[in-house]
Amino acid sequence: MPAALRASPMPRRLLLDGRSPARRTLLRHSTVQRRDGSVAPLNKLRGFIEIERKAPAPYRPAADRLADYAEINGPADQAELTRQSARCMDCGTPFCHTHTGCPISNVIPEFNQQVFDGEWRQAYSNLASTNNFPEFTGRVCPAPCEGACVAGLVDESVTIKSMEYSIIERAWSEGWVVAAPPARRSGKKVAVVGSGPAGLAAADELNKKYGHAVTVFERAERAGGLLTYGIPNMKLDKETVQRRVDLMEAEGISFVTGAEVDAAAISETVEGFDATVLAIGSTVPNNLPIPGRDLDGIVYAMEFLTRNQKALFANPPALLTTEVTPEVGLTSKYGGGFISAKGKHVVVIGGGDTGTDCIGTSLRHGCKSLINFELFPAPPDEQDKRGEASGNPWPLWPRIMRVDYGHEEASHRFGADPRTYSVLSKEFVSDGAGRVRAVKTVQVEVGPDGRFAEVEGSEREHPADLVILAMGFRHPEQEIVRALRLETDQRSNAKASTSDYKTSAPGACSAGSCRLTL
Repeated sequence: MPAALRASPMPRRLLLDGRSPARRTLLRHSTVQRRDGSVAPLNKLRGFIEIERKAPAPYRPAADRLADYAEINGPADQAELTRQSARCMDCGTPFCHTHTGCPISNVIPEFNQQVFDGEWRQAYSNLASTNNFPEFTGRVCPAPCEGACVAGLVDESVTIKSMEYSIIERAWSEGWVVAAPPARRSGKKVAVVGSGPAGLAAADELNKKYGHAVTVFERAERAGGLLTYGIPNMKLDKETVQRRVDLMEAEGISFVTGAEVDAAAISETVEGFDATVLAIGSTVPNNLPIPGRDLDGIVYAMEFLTRNQKALFANPPALLTTEVTPEVGLTSKYGGGFISAKGKHVVVIGGGDTGTDCIGTSLRHGCKSLINFELFPAPPDEQDKRGEASGNPWPLWPRIMRVDYGHEEASHRFGADPRTYSVLSKEFVSDGAGRVRAVKTVQVEVGPDGRFAEVEGSEREHPADLVILAMGFRHPEQEIVRALRLETDQRSNAKASTSDYKTSAPGACSAGSCRLTL
């Protein structure tokens, strides 16, 4: 027994970790405050009973976040990480990494145990064995693993996402994340079109696991796709993305940026490669074709977010303020200049992560007012209102009311949550000079037949100088799809099975949201 334990006045009690007699965990000699207010040694077997959920890496205060574009994540509390890791029940059937939990099957109970034991390097090795980019998922993943957590059935779930974020950041800071090029090369060459999450993951797997020579083509000036241009800097710092891209280059992957691989160029681009992976995303947005849609001041969410990020690239010091200027020398699929929400009445139509990002960005611009329309009714406040009758039983992703960073910031700035539910937009109203000045809406309710019905007398007109459409995406852009004569579904997505990811075109596979799962 270690000398530190022999010298300790605490009991030398061994606690089995619940799976194997060969693996034992000592009662932690650090004392913690339990949920009933008492203080006692940290007990892994009773952690889910004795310890309440608390974020070990909480967001920075809303007032501080609104003053800059720096990441919203605050520093992790190491003691709290250990305390929260003790809440993991080490379930016999860990739903957190089944198909209802983690889509990439992270081995969550094991890395929670390793964090509890202080085995951080082993925790990183564990996490990296299933996750190509934990620094991305630890920041922007919605964490379906937490929705499937068994502890969440009767209490709040384990802080799995914070564990993942803390493990990978510890690994980077300790120098454990190093280039690991393949020992042997296959002699095959693969072209990956698109450098978003799917493109980067495909390139990483093809390079490190199979030894193929991979070249990634990206039409923007920087690699990363959605990670770089679509997700705001305050949620995913772009140096974090570039850090991973640099590592992939050190491992042998080639990146060609500023390369528009359109219908005319696709054949020439992939000539000489043994295979092609299409990871072009689903970038055609859903429109809202109501009267007045052609007015100025109505933009798509990704257009708004992309131009804002380009402006930050052009003026890096602006990351530490909320003063951004029009971009120079950078290109993307969206032309034109910076779209400012400063001093404007902003209406965001559509929810989800993208809607939240538009809210957070508009607030940092200094908008005059902000409201967020959602067509569907407000979800229940608590998970215990879920059940078979609701069609949303555990361990499915819980459709409950959540307060994300943008909602919290809007409440801080304007004193109320910006979201309004069961709202149908009917018309964009002109100011007489070709710009939008208001949005006409009506309340709706779901009838017995499941259809929306307008509520009589509920019509309203909301002031709007800037309307942002954040209603999701329909399908990938069709130039490459048509040029390769790919088989598509009724929504124009490229068909490819999950068994081999092959499309109907010889030598072409597809990955990510441009692909239809069969």
